[in-house]
Amino acid sequence: MRARQPLPVRPVVSRRWNRALLAIPLALIVAITVLDAQTPESIHLGPFLIAAPAITASFAGAATTGAIGALAVVAQGVSSALHGGLMTANHQAQLGTLLVISVLVTVFRLVADRHQRRLIQVRSVAVAAQEVLLRPLPDRIGPLRIASVYLAAEEEAQIGGDLYAAVATKEGTRLVIGDVRGKGLAAVGDAAVLIGAFRGSAYRNLSLPAVAVHLGNAMRWNWEHGGRDGQHAQESFVTALVLDVYEGRPLAAMVNCGHPCPLLLRDGKVHQLELGEPAPPLGLAPESESDYHAETRDFVDGDLLLLYTDGLIEARDATGAFYPLCDRVAAWTGDDPQSLVRYLHEDLLRHTGGHVNDDAAIVVLARCPEPRAP
Repeated sequence: MRARQPLPVRPVVSRRWNRALLAIPLALIVAITVLDAQTPESIHLGPFLIAAPAITASFAGAATTGAIGALAVVAQGVSSALHGGLMTANHQAQLGTLLVISVLVTVFRLVADRHQRRLIQVRSVAVAAQEVLLRPLPDRIGPLRIASVYLAAEEEAQIGGDLYAAVATKEGTRLVIGDVRGKGLAAVGDAAVLIGAFRGSAYRNLSLPAVAVHLGNAMRWNWEHGGRDGQHAQESFVTALVLDVYEGRPLAAMVNCGHPCPLLLRDGKVHQLELGEPAPPLGLAPESESDYHAETRDFVDGDLLLLYTDGLIEARDATGAFYPLCDRVAAWTGDDPQSLVRYLHEDLLRHTGGHVNDDAAIVVLARCPEPRAP
C-alpha cells in the first residue's frame, strides 16, 4: 500500500472558476471608484470597497485576498484625492478603516488556510489508518472475481462497524462479512479485532465452525479485557457470515451467525440462500463447534454471490420504506461484479437521498472459469 502524501489546500471551486470569480471583486472596485468620482463630495461610496476583499476571502487564498485588499485601499486613496484630498480627517478615517479591515480579512484567510491544511493532513492519516484496518479486497483470487464497496454512516469516515475480509486457503478462498453492534470508534475497534482474528486463523487451516468459535471467543475476550464495563460486554455481539469458496469444486460452504442471508444470481434470476436456522451472533456466549453448522450450496461458473450487511436492507427513503434489495437486484441487467456493486451503490444513495444512516457493506463474488494453461 502506497503512503498517502499530505494533500495541498485547495479552494472549494476549480482554478478556472477562481479566475472567473475574481472578476467580481475587481469589477466591484472599478464600479465603486467610478461612481464615487461622479457623485458629489457629500456622498462617500468608498466604504463599500471593503466588500471586495471580503468577497475574495470566500473563494481565494490569503495572497489573493491581500492583493485585492491592497487594490481596494489604492482605490480608496484615489476616491479621497478626488473628493477634497487625502489630508481631511474623514478620508483618513475611511482609508485607515479600510486598511485595517483588509489586513484582518487577509489574516483570517491565512489562519483558515492553515487550519484547512492541517485538517487535510489529519484526514489523510485517518484514511491511511482506515485502509490498514479494512484493506480493500483483491479484484481476483483464484477463480473468483471480487468487487466491494463500503458506505460509512459517520461523516468523513471510510469504515465503521461493518467489516469484510478475504484470505486464500489450501482449498480456495475464505471470506467473512460482519456487522458489529454499535457505531463510532468503539465499533471500528471491534471490527479491527475481528478482522485481525480472522486473518490470524488463516494459517491454522480450521474448519468453518472452528473459525466461528475462534472469532466469537476473540471478541468476548476483547470485550471483557478491553476496559469496558461488564454491562456493555454482555450486550455486545457481531453478526457474521463466514464462507469458503472451493477452488476445485463448484461449491460454497457457509456458516451464518445471525447475519442476513446472501443472494445468488444465476441465469438472470435472484435466489435468496436461505440457510438452516442461523447460529447465534458471535460473542454472545462461550461457543463450541457444535453450536455452528456449515451448509454447502452450489456455486458454479457464471454465478454471482451477493454478500451484504443489514445497513443495506434497512436503509429507508423519505417515506420510511426499506430498500427493496431483491427487486433492485432483479432489475439489474449486467453480468459483472463491479457493475453490480456500482449499481447498488448509486441506487442506494438515490433511495436514501444521498446519505445512509447506518454503515453498509456490499461484496459481490463471481466464479469464473479457470484460464487454461498454455
